[in-house]
Amino acid sequence: MQKLLMVKIILALLVLPISSFSGQKVVKDMAGKEVKVPNHVEHVICSGAGCLRLLTYLQAHHLIIAVDSMEKRRLQFDARPYAVANPQFRNHPLFGEFRGYDNPESIMALNPPPQVIFKTFSTMGHDPEKLLKKTSIPVVVLEYGNLSSQRDFLYQALRIMGKVVDKGKRAEALVSFFESTIKELKDRTQGILESERKSCFVGGIAFRGPHGFQSTEVDYPPFLFVHAKNVAYDPFMKISGQSNLAKEKIIQWDPEILFLDLSTLQMGDKAGGLFELKMDSAYQALTAVQKGQVYGVLPYNWYAQNFGSILVNAYFIGKLLYPDRFRDIDPSAKADEIYSFLVGKSVFKEIDRMFQGLAFKKILVK
Repeated sequence: MQKLLMVKIILALLVLPISSFSGQKVVKDMAGKEVKVPNHVEHVICSGAGCLRLLTYLQAHHLIIAVDSMEKRRLQFDARPYAVANPQFRNHPLFGEFRGYDNPESIMALNPPPQVIFKTFSTMGHDPEKLLKKTSIPVVVLEYGNLSSQRDFLYQALRIMGKVVDKGKRAEALVSFFESTIKELKDRTQGILESERKSCFVGGIAFRGPHGFQSTEVDYPPFLFVHAKNVAYDPFMKISGQSNLAKEKIIQWDPEILFLDLSTLQMGDKAGGLFELKMDSAYQALTAVQKGQVYGVLPYNWYAQNFGSILVNAYFIGKLLYPDRFRDIDPSAKADEIYSFLVGKSVFKEIDRMFQGLAFKKILVK
């Protein structure tokens, strides 16, 4: 009888997943909480803007068992390289709405259940503490960060997520990649005299949806990385992020080169930045329009920032402004290289096609 019982216990242990008896480890998330997670994580979900992007960068996106509503959409325009490279994301079950509006009941019904919930932008959507109480699933809060003033937050998020899913080496490779790429861009454009730098402006920047030409980012990272002369940037004002500027300001500055963030094309043929540049007489009088110096750049602020697209844009802008210093760079080839490293696939041509083939091209607006 005892032998039979022992055999049953051994058989039961053999069919258990490794994570059931592999123990736990503790990670400190970016809300300052110590979170216990399994040593061996096999199933996760990513809640909040950009969260699944980070997991994809870490080459651990195969661990997801469900997605939010953003990943289920079939869009005419899509500037998220991680999603374009992984159309299979749409086939996963739904666990909640985009921007962190999770459905605890849907999460608890998943089979297999997630062992960890990663959550970015935790003040939006479902509260992490309440989500933990309702599901009893560990919630790891991450700060998304950016490539300029909050680069340390991005690196910390990658390292924490990497620790949870056993991708620590990949996390460090990503940090090194971002650091070395930004350093290279800055090194290439060091020491250029103020008199040799052409004035620039980028319009049509997306922010929770498409905007017209007056929408810009005063500390636009690609400009910062190549020391471009951004007419909207004032280091003494300490303003950052997206801003809707008065059109009169743009006219007054009269930049020598204009860049158009192609996310504005979502507004259609009768609205948006491209339409405004073509139809508004004030814009038509700008020096850059008169001289044919208007260029398309990839959308990057799309369900949080697409860091690869920021770097890709920087190489194109650097080559345009300082061709002698980027003589060895083909922006399209560089885009393929960057996207392949970050998301595992060259997706530049596919994204460019969605945006009318205008990325890194001169745009005729006159």
